[in-house]
Amino acid sequence: MIIEKVKGDKVIWIVAILLSLLSLLAVYSSTETLAYRDYGGNTEAPLLKQFLIVLVGLVVMYIVHLVDYRYFSRAAQVLLGVSIILLVVTYAYGVSENDEIRRIRVPIINLTFQPSDLTRLALIMYIARFLAKNQDRMSNFKDGFLKIIIPILLITIMVFKTDFSSAVLIFTTSLALLFIGRISMKFFLPLLGIGVAGLVTIVFLSFHYPGIVPRGPEIESRIDQYFHPDPEKNDQYLQAKIAIATGGFVGKMPGNSTRRLFLQLAFSDYIYAFLIEEYGLLGGIVILFLYLVLLFRSVKIARVSNTKFGSFLVIGIILMLGIQTLMHMAVSVNLLPVTGQTLPFLSMGGSSYLVTCAGLGMVLSVSKYVEQNAERGQSLSYA
Repeated sequence: MIIEKVKGDKVIWIVAILLSLLSLLAVYSSTETLAYRDYGGNTEAPLLKQFLIVLVGLVVMYIVHLVDYRYFSRAAQVLLGVSIILLVVTYAYGVSENDEIRRIRVPIINLTFQPSDLTRLALIMYIARFLAKNQDRMSNFKDGFLKIIIPILLITIMVFKTDFSSAVLIFTTSLALLFIGRISMKFFLPLLGIGVAGLVTIVFLSFHYPGIVPRGPEIESRIDQYFHPDPEKNDQYLQAKIAIATGGFVGKMPGNSTRRLFLQLAFSDYIYAFLIEEYGLLGGIVILFLYLVLLFRSVKIARVSNTKFGSFLVIGIILMLGIQTLMHMAVSVNLLPVTGQTLPFLSMGGSSYLVTCAGLGMVLSVSKYVEQNAERGQSLSYA
């Protein structure tokens, strides 16, 4: 079997492949309106596109997992620099998609790419490197806290200009990783308070004074629709509720969804609601269970890694995927306003799926190294 030929945690490989296969079924079933809008009614075209993305993504994950993860520490600074350049390019020459400027167009191949996806992974790698090298300085303001918080705030502000939800995801994940990295509470608590206060202020200003903050109209629209739903302006919240409510316990079965004709982004932003309609509450629970398996297996890998960088890298990546998953699911069940965050591995997409595969490939690289040490009889350290 293929699974027997790869290295690293086999359970993570199996879960990643299962979710990727499920994404093919979900995309094929949910893209009927997209096919008629963008592909002249060819319903196989979105499936073929997703199949190629999945194929490339799994190849990326395989190649990345073969690399010694310690090289990722060396590459973190370069990748973060490249990400910053791409964010500047996006801000200046970004392509408008769904009334949001989040992407840049790649010359020659004429495909779009979302730099914020790469930026998240690059920043996680950078923070993991910093924490591993500066554990004894994390209680020092100048040599510890200040040196790591500046790039985090810089990246967050730059992403915020084009992608509010990704900025929140980046800042939240970074804070969580700093907390796990034993940052002093005298720095962490004020930073947490500033973050919460900043988010509340942005929500308040964009709700009561639209246009004051960057991306004000977009944020205001989402918040206004969340608190005062108006089906005549945007019925996506309502359609997601109907999809979940009519799914029942076992769902309508694949291909029998009716809400896909009304949920404009059933294949991306609302794919969890769509999956519950077709696979029911049982399917929703199984999907959630698969993500929990990824979480617990990754935490286990982080605990037994005998390098600090390996542990922080794995924890950072799984935090990023976990928080993104929760944000997407919360939107689908109407606990949060629309964030535009895809569901890792399941939503139709390109850059998001590829970056997710690359991140999980890094987790598997650490796992591979742990297994090799265990085979050599070396003791494992929890440092």
